[in-house]
Amino acid sequence: MTTTTPTDEIWHTHPDLALAGSLSEDCVVGLLGIEFTDAGADWLTARMPVDRRTRQPLGLLHGGSSVLLAETLVSFAASFVVEPGRACVGTEISAHHLRSVRSGWVTGTARPVSIGRRTQVWDTRIEDDEGRLVCVSRCTVAVVEAR
Repeated sequence: MTTTTPTDEIWHTHPDLALAGSLSEDCVVGLLGIEFTDAGADWLTARMPVDRRTRQPLGLLHGGSSVLLAETLVSFAASFVVEPGRACVGTEISAHHLRSVRSGWVTGTARPVSIGRRTQVWDTRIEDDEGRLVCVSRCTVAVVEAR
């Protein structure tokens, strides 16, 4: 696991991958085996196994699993961008499933399209072990007061 720290980062708090992982252990993110793997100046990555937890009955990666990976990445990335006292909640997500996967891992990379004070829009690209594009997703989050 490597983390780059260029000077032109978008993060208010540079992504803490260990914290993201520990917060995810006891929820659906942990149940599906999603692991945060890397962060750069303006991106966050995580990977997810393609196994009995994430496949549909035909043995293919379930589209909902891809969407869950994308929204997980965006939710964490968005939360690392906002200042303390603010939180991010998903308001819309779309996904285009482009290639089927039966086994191995898929890796998602989330990058911002727009980071506003009240709304953020992020794109996520999900690739298989060979780097082939599996899914593209766009997610919008609202920035709200933390409770």
